[in-house]
Amino acid sequence: MRTYRELFRTPEFTPLFATSALSVAASTVSGLALGTLVHSATGSPLLSALAMFGPALVQVVGAVTLLSAADRLPPRAAMAGLALAFTVATGVQAVPGLPMWAVFVVLAAQGLIASVGGGVRFGLLNEILTKDGYLLGRSVLNMAVGTLQICGYALGGVLVVLLSPRGALLTGALLYAAAATVARLGLTDRPPRTTGRPSAAATWRVNARLWSSAPRRCVYLALWVPNGLVAGCESLYVSYAPEHAGLLFACAALGMLVGDTLAGRFLPLRWRERLGAPLRLLLAVPYLPFFLEPGLFVAVAAVTLASVGFAASLLLQERLMRLTPDELSGQALGLHSSGTLTLQGVGALLAGTIAELTTPAAAMTVMAAASVTVTLALAPGLRGRAPVIATA
Repeated sequence: MRTYRELFRTPEFTPLFATSALSVAASTVSGLALGTLVHSATGSPLLSALAMFGPALVQVVGAVTLLSAADRLPPRAAMAGLALAFTVATGVQAVPGLPMWAVFVVLAAQGLIASVGGGVRFGLLNEILTKDGYLLGRSVLNMAVGTLQICGYALGGVLVVLLSPRGALLTGALLYAAAATVARLGLTDRPPRTTGRPSAAATWRVNARLWSSAPRRCVYLALWVPNGLVAGCESLYVSYAPEHAGLLFACAALGMLVGDTLAGRFLPLRWRERLGAPLRLLLAVPYLPFFLEPGLFVAVAAVTLASVGFAASLLLQERLMRLTPDELSGQALGLHSSGTLTLQGVGALLAGTIAELTTPAAAMTVMAAASVTVTLALAPGLRGRAPVIATA
């Protein structure tokens, strides 16, 4: 499967795409609104970074307790239920006078339930598409993320000004409700991919099996750590350039869109195998000069270029699927998603802490240097083509 026409003709892909797109738009608008609200109330780079990326920290709890649900729940019901839960949580955050501690409690709850979402969504994608169609389908979902983040951050910035941050949060809640409706009405009522009840024991057992393979471990670390450290740089956009944070986020999304389009649609296999490490380096290197506190034009160019490197994650997911039995695909992809988001939360926490002690610009350089170091250390374990493992 190599064309977009074939992809969108595949049954169920369009409603899955629409559900994912609406959820991304909702999280983008509401995330910028909440980060702005917290920064205005506290003036803290750390708290504003955690408001946008902090829920990811809680994903590690879900990843070790709830992730077995990704393959053991009916996908349609799970996706609709998760979107409804986010509708309620986002609406609660918009309540006037809500104490700051309560805002972060709600964010923690969002992170916990979101830990299952990636496995459900990407496991269903792997089930809907043929083996040779996963990369294209995943790249299209990533492209939607890039496009909607560009539009969402622009819209979010406008809504924050016109409606206030709380009005923008309510808009995000409505978008989540729309995602729940599309999932319920557009997806087929498929059975779970694996039998048995979701449990912490089942989650631990499968996670241990996934982690027991050295090639998979290396792929997971490459998916999680460099990405998470660079997300720490992104979490400081609000404190680095408060009046232009929306523009920086939009340009980062644009770079990601370009990278995913090239990797998913145009790169042949032989080039995908060669460009993984250079793309992971590209993700971080443009942030290294930020200690010089470049002006807006240079910052925008650096952010856009760096974000092209996020395409490395797409290539690593393709490698992960070749190394994983089919019946574990949902939890394997959920572990990737939860681990990535957790490390993004850790990156935001580290970057915010360093920024409190130094400056946002210095913190971005430190995080980028750490990402480059990890990428170089992991490179030997990712050489060569991964073998295909289709069954247990």
